[in-house]
Amino acid sequence: MDTNEFFAPVRSNTVDGNGATDNVANNVGAQSNDAAAAKPAVSKVSANSLSPVPKSDDSSDVVKPDRLPVWVDLLSPTSDEIHEIEERFGIEVPTREEMQEIELSSRLYDEDGALFMTVSVLTRATTDAPQTTAVTFILVKKTLITLRYADPVPFKTFIRRVKRSPSLANSAEAVLFGLLEQIVDRLADLMEQTTTDLEALSNQVFANPEDRGSDQDHRETLRQIGRTGNLSGKAKDSLLNLHRVGLFLSTQARLKKDAKARLKVISRDIVSITEHANFIANKVTFLLDATLGMISLEQNNIIKIFSVAAAAFLPPTLIASIYGMNFEFMPELVWEFGYPVAIGLMVLSAVLPLLYFKRKGWL
Repeated sequence: MDTNEFFAPVRSNTVDGNGATDNVANNVGAQSNDAAAAKPAVSKVSANSLSPVPKSDDSSDVVKPDRLPVWVDLLSPTSDEIHEIEERFGIEVPTREEMQEIELSSRLYDEDGALFMTVSVLTRATTDAPQTTAVTFILVKKTLITLRYADPVPFKTFIRRVKRSPSLANSAEAVLFGLLEQIVDRLADLMEQTTTDLEALSNQVFANPEDRGSDQDHRETLRQIGRTGNLSGKAKDSLLNLHRVGLFLSTQARLKKDAKARLKVISRDIVSITEHANFIANKVTFLLDATLGMISLEQNNIIKIFSVAAAAFLPPTLIASIYGMNFEFMPELVWEFGYPVAIGLMVLSAVLPLLYFKRKGWL
């Protein structure tokens, strides 16, 4: 479990009236009860310990309540934390089972002004078993809540960027679009790397058999093609979910003009990467068919060798079987040169078919 809250930079006045700019709480933050401390304390607390700070009885020393965070990131939260978030923001957080549903109405909906968006995000992409995990984005009032049960690379990268540049989290919409952009960028990088891997696989499939080394049976090639196809398929699923989220957000009147312009750029990138993912899928299918074709050719060559060997040694076997018969009257049995002549006939009957097959180009 890991619950982080991010606050947008704000301006507050000090006791003497001079303006001062607060810093952003880069980890889970809560406002300090000390009026002299203008900036929020940077501390890590659980979600169920976050509550508004009441005003002091002394009117000369008024303490403002906690600011609402622009982003609440819930990573594998407990039931108590989810219940606290539901009470705090007045929403009903979807369960983990509901996040796995594929119906569009269960993934994208508006409930009492809160937008719920569930997408599939690619994770463990660099391993042999890439997976997709469901991530729910909840846009309620001026806060973005992300609910996830895995830690994909885009979230790690965006959190590091926010810690370096707090201005990236100046609003809930900015955080939402920043995360979507990070997910799209990650998918684009994976598609580029996949294209490079496919080029190497293509050279390996169509290489000279003498240069292929230990991969004569194409087992490793088939495994790599299968992994690449699995990765591209999961990437296409994630891109489809992101495209649906873009269409859903484009219909929301609450988004400002600049936010919709940013969303339009993200949607254009998604379409472009989807087209590239389709190209990769076609390339994977082509390489798979080519590899299976190469395996069939090699199997045919092996069968051809056995067929030629059987045809070449059939006449010698016939001659040997004739002189192996136990008949009483066989003139060749008492012939002085019968044995060498029989051996010569068998060798000649084996060599002549081989020469004929080679002349025809069958060997």
